[in-house]
Amino acid sequence: MGQPQISGFEELAKQTTLYPQESLVAVKKNQHALHIGLPREVSLQENRIALTPEAVKLLVRNGHEVRVERGAGEGANYPDHEFSEAGAQIVSSPKEVYQADLILKVEPLIDEEFGFIRQGTTLISALNLPSLEKGYFDRLNQAKITGIGYELIEDQVGGLPIVRAMSEIAGSTVLLIAAEYLSNPNGGRGIILGGITGVPPTKIVILGAGTVAEYATRAAIGVGADIKVFDKHIYRLQRLKYAIGQNLYTSIIDSDTLTEAISRADVIIGAMRAEDGQSPLVVTEEMVALMKPGTVIIDVSIDQGGCFESSRMTTHKDPVFRYNEVIHYCVPNIPSRVAHTASAALSNIFLPFLLQTGTIGGIEEMIYANRWFMKGVYCHKGTLTNHHIARKFSMRYKDLTLLLAARM
Repeated sequence: MGQPQISGFEELAKQTTLYPQESLVAVKKNQHALHIGLPREVSLQENRIALTPEAVKLLVRNGHEVRVERGAGEGANYPDHEFSEAGAQIVSSPKEVYQADLILKVEPLIDEEFGFIRQGTTLISALNLPSLEKGYFDRLNQAKITGIGYELIEDQVGGLPIVRAMSEIAGSTVLLIAAEYLSNPNGGRGIILGGITGVPPTKIVILGAGTVAEYATRAAIGVGADIKVFDKHIYRLQRLKYAIGQNLYTSIIDSDTLTEAISRADVIIGAMRAEDGQSPLVVTEEMVALMKPGTVIIDVSIDQGGCFESSRMTTHKDPVFRYNEVIHYCVPNIPSRVAHTASAALSNIFLPFLLQTGTIGGIEEMIYANRWFMKGVYCHKGTLTNHHIARKFSMRYKDLTLLLAARM
């Protein structure tokens, strides 16, 4: 028998789209495309990543290019193949990822990373001012890097969206940490967090009445703890009571009232808001000496200097130390304990303004078009632009708003 004849219809189908074909992801052409680099974090046992694969997919669809260093998302349980499938380019070395024009990371640069970043790059990361020295800003300015601190970025109504998101996570997590170190296996006093019938509830003192305090208070109320909240400002205490929606013990900080409360407490959470980049120190070593052995201190403000005189920075690998038999937990990046959730929260905030940046014409245009975004800029093309940093390190600075006025 001869070869079967191919019908004209079948031949035509082969030449058209009637045969099944692979579906291609639609990618917009964008003349203001961003070139974003996501490096793997190498400092402070940081597990978070600034963008999730879902966010990367949206950015790529809008014409932007994203480079992800191999393993950058592993700590947050976002494997490389998810980023690759989202359209990101997976690169094997930090040098390759730092070729991007916009570096988006969680922690500030460390020495070895300064060797990779290109001149004129934009860096968006945490600032963590108390952990930095004057030389850090000198090096940024020498490389003419535009530095944007994510804890300084405001939203359109004057809030600090990334600070609030990370504070919500920290506030929800501190009670889990407290329960962990009150237990016998971790050298604690063997106390249940909260209370049960016939047994007095755990006494918790919270210093500060911001977002961390709000979420820690909600969690503490949920387990039936005895809570006392202290702050330097009455309006913050009023706002906290309104947010919680029920009556609770609040007090303005004064040494006698606070000293008595912490001497009886089982857990003390330090969550004082930073003032001019530095948290106020409200608990002295003498006050710590009055605490019961086995009391748990969690200094959430340690990344801004801490509010306990006895505090010193610790890591997730070695999170606690004892001072006068009081357990101190002073890890600066508490949200990294729940890195998957924290990364999703960061990504939800970064994605909209990255998309807007691409639409508006790039980072430079974004800075000048939005004063709320401009407030996050602390270095700009070789010049310090944050007066708090300038005052702290006795450096010269320029006010970006003046440059904006000149531009107009």
